Amino acid sequence: MRHTALCFIGFGLLAVVFVVIAMLVGSGNQRVIDFDHKWIGRIQAQETPTWTQVAETLSWIGSTQIVIVIEVALLAFLLLVPRLRWEPLLLLVATGGSALLNILLKNLFRRERPDINRLAEEYSFSFPSGHSMGAFALYGILAYLLWRMIRPLPLRIAALVLCILLTLTIGLSRIYLGVHYPSDVIGGYAASGAWLALTIGAFEYWRHRKQRRLGGRSEADVQNAEADRAPI
Repeated sequence: MRHTALCFIGFGLLAVVFVVIAMLVGSGNQRVIDFDHKWIGRIQAQETPTWTQVAETLSWIGSTQIVIVIEVALLAFLLLVPRLRWEPLLLLVATGGSALLNILLKNLFRRERPDINRLAEEYSFSFPSGHSMGAFALYGILAYLLWRMIRPLPLRIAALVLCILLTLTIGLSRIYLGVHYPSDVIGGYAASGAWLALTIGAFEYWRHRKQRRLGGRSEADVQNAEADRAPI
């Protein structure tokens, strides 16, 4: 239950962070404008053909089409593991909910995209960043699943670091390409992080309650025990 409590606390904190950012963005706060322009300038000052290619590749990895392909592959894998009966649904709720939330928020705030040295073209609204929300949801839930499935601690840490790096660099690539403000990316992380924390917290709570009803055993353990007792 400690993990469940931490998830719900994380949801509350991230939700507050997003609301504050959204209020500042929605009101056209000068500090946010200065912050956005300062960091766009610093990030785009590193522009080189190599970095542009890297940013385009990362942005492609975070695109809707590639995210869907990765989700389908991960979903197929989870469905093949008998003891992971409800994790496929968790994946769909986490990623699908984040995508729907992004659409709702974009149409609510209707923020125009930056027009500063744009290296790519996008035509939807800017806040919050869809790539950032999608990456946070996908690689966040992947990190959660791998942390539960992998036993050796060094491999767990390596998987977690890789997921974090992918999420952060996909967000940075959108600023570098000039299609998002930094506040779009940070707001996207906060919104998707809040949704992910709520989703995982609810799942952990449900899983804990179910294990208590089963006497502390998992569904797989119960099924194995019943199979062992069944007559041959």
